[in-house]
Amino acid sequence: MSITTFFLLLGGLGLFLFGMKLMSEGLEKAAGAKMRGILEFFTKNRFVGMLVGILFTAVVQSSSATTVMVVSFVNSGLMNLLQATGVILGANIGTTVTGQLIAFNLSDIAPLFVIIGVIMVMFCKKLNIKRAGEVILGFGILFMGLGIMGDAMSSLRESPHIVELLKSLRNPFAAILTGFVITAILQSSSATVGIVILMASQGLLAFAICPFLILGCNIGSCVSALIASLGGKKDAKRAAMIHFLFNVVGSAFILIVLLIGITPITDGLLRLSGGNAARAVANAHTLIKICEVILLLPFMNWIVKATYKIVPGKDVSSEDGFELQFIGEGSIVSPATAVVDGIREIEHMGKIAIANLKTGMDALCSLNEEEINTVYGREKYIDFLNKKITDYLVRVNEIELPLADAKLIGGLFHVVNDIERIGDHAENFADSARMRIADGVEFSDKAKKQLHDMTAMVVEILEYSLDMFTNRNQEHMQEILDLEDEIDDREKKLQRSHVKRLTKNKCTPEAGMIFSDTISGLERVADHATNIAFAILEPEDNEEDDEED
Repeated sequence: MSITTFFLLLGGLGLFLFGMKLMSEGLEKAAGAKMRGILEFFTKNRFVGMLVGILFTAVVQSSSATTVMVVSFVNSGLMNLLQATGVILGANIGTTVTGQLIAFNLSDIAPLFVIIGVIMVMFCKKLNIKRAGEVILGFGILFMGLGIMGDAMSSLRESPHIVELLKSLRNPFAAILTGFVITAILQSSSATVGIVILMASQGLLAFAICPFLILGCNIGSCVSALIASLGGKKDAKRAAMIHFLFNVVGSAFILIVLLIGITPITDGLLRLSGGNAARAVANAHTLIKICEVILLLPFMNWIVKATYKIVPGKDVSSEDGFELQFIGEGSIVSPATAVVDGIREIEHMGKIAIANLKTGMDALCSLNEEEINTVYGREKYIDFLNKKITDYLVRVNEIELPLADAKLIGGLFHVVNDIERIGDHAENFADSARMRIADGVEFSDKAKKQLHDMTAMVVEILEYSLDMFTNRNQEHMQEILDLEDEIDDREKKLQRSHVKRLTKNKCTPEAGMIFSDTISGLERVADHATNIAFAILEPEDNEEDDEED
């Protein structure tokens, strides 16, 4: 093989992989949030989830992207393991669409897609059109890469040594290992199957060995999801293991069938494909996946149970007892689910802060030492979540996100900061309780009732705001605005009545200072609640939103 041919092969492979990545990521960025919503909504039933998995993977052109997203969904609690099995089964069938497209050999018209994509990316200002252009450009680059590889491989047929070497690959187990290693390295079973299709079409590979290479690709495609699950929770690891077990067990069944009847099977596939080796390989890929699903669908409950044996136990908290509920510290971040995972973790942090605010006020009024200690313990947890979520958002901000999600990321940083400040106010209440105990400061029953009443209003606005933030639910927007005004008025009224009590010597200066600071703190908490509610509302559409800096 000449150096020129070698470089053409590498360059064609590089273009193919880059085109596939550009197309897949362009689709995720342009419509990832909508596709995520569809995937989340339609996966309540396993069979519907399988159909959605087929369509989703056929669109995204990557079973790895789908399974990584499923792992992320399971990790964040948006999907349980049984629901995940349906999508994983569908993803295995959907990934064969790429092979079918490759078998059409669209290399001759690929430059047309490239120029259209370039025009859309370079000369259109609207981001949605730019993203669609990336998809079209990726599609064209993918087939241009295939064309270059095909031309390079055609010259390889003139080398008897290489032809003999490739045709010497007759051992099924060696072929499976080869397919696995190449797919694990390229992180794309579609890429490996595309290479196999090209080599078979050029006569460099005997068709009888191609199904075994495809079985190796099936197993190698699990690597992405397994890596993505490493930093996740136990159920995320089990979801990745479901994918792995399905492909391993399914491949084992198909291997037995192929070893028994490889000649009639391959002859039949070639006849079915009109003698076209490329089409025969694509059809073999599709049939293998469909047969695996039919064979294993009745046994998926057993496979799920097996994952509990392989990944036993429950999630372990950190050394200080704190843990993240929805995001993994070391896991691969899925662009399509990164923001929704972050929002759910922030919601978790917000609920803890609200609970701590109520406990802090109870501690201030009752001087219960156990409640004071609870406030300090929860504040440490809130600080832990603040750091971990902020670190996570920094990681998320460094990746390409779907357009709708990219607009939200800045607001999430502000919400985390607002919730952390709410936690600080709860801690201030506990500090004031300690001061009351140390200095023997008394509160009247009337003062305690006023504080509890104002706290109830603040908790109400916090709960409405957190719901509005988490679910993009504007049902209580007016209540939030009205409560904000009421709390401002209540704070002013209580401050005035407090001054009157001081001037009439009805309370001590120490008690008055603590009371005044507390109601001021509650008013500022209500301000933070309003910030949270309006942090990620959709901005108004304008020309600036459609332009990149």
